[in-house]
Amino acid sequence: MSDYAFTLCGAQLKARADGALWWPEQRLLCVSDLHLGKSERIARRGGTLLPPYETVETLWRLEEAINQTDPQTVICLGDSFDDISAAHAIDDETRTALVRLQAGREWVWIEGNHDPGPVDLGGAHRAQLKLGPLTFRHITKPDTKGEISGHYHPKAAIAGAARKPCFLVDKVRLILPAFGAYTGGLSARHDVLARAMAPDAIAILTGATATSVPLAACLRR
Repeated sequence: MSDYAFTLCGAQLKARADGALWWPEQRLLCVSDLHLGKSERIARRGGTLLPPYETVETLWRLEEAINQTDPQTVICLGDSFDDISAAHAIDDETRTALVRLQAGREWVWIEGNHDPGPVDLGGAHRAQLKLGPLTFRHITKPDTKGEISGHYHPKAAIAGAARKPCFLVDKVRLILPAFGAYTGGLSARHDVLARAMAPDAIAILTGATATSVPLAACLRR
């Protein structure tokens, strides 16, 4: 797997091709928008029945990232569960998997708009977390430097290629792609993201390798 290395407000970071963020100096792994339990939430609310495997797939991908980086700290950057009821409804297998992943490391759940309250799981629960020059929160705020957020599930495409989840980076902020298996995405060129990012921002596309392109070169779809 090929990562993309960059610097944000003095912190040397790596955008991983799987959509996770790695901060080697702090041995910190960050993922956003897991949306665990999405199929259960949709079924509970009378929606389309989806195969209930997205939680297993998402946790398998997270375990792979943890095994490859051996982090001291893991930050889940909000919307870790599709809603608070989904968090309370997790089965024993999922709970056991999370306990195993948390073992021996600091684990931080950042609150999101889908999961605003603490859940009955291990780890610390924070509205946001400041660490060195960086601030971790779920939704970007104007005039914040060194901010790492998620929420928008950005996706980008270049001519002749399919859309892929992507990181968005400029000199003062980073927006992570959704890490969950059952998550849609917002075009990286959407007006709400154009307002959040500087004109010279880049998109780092995930996939077999992490590839950077100017945000302005991405298609608007």
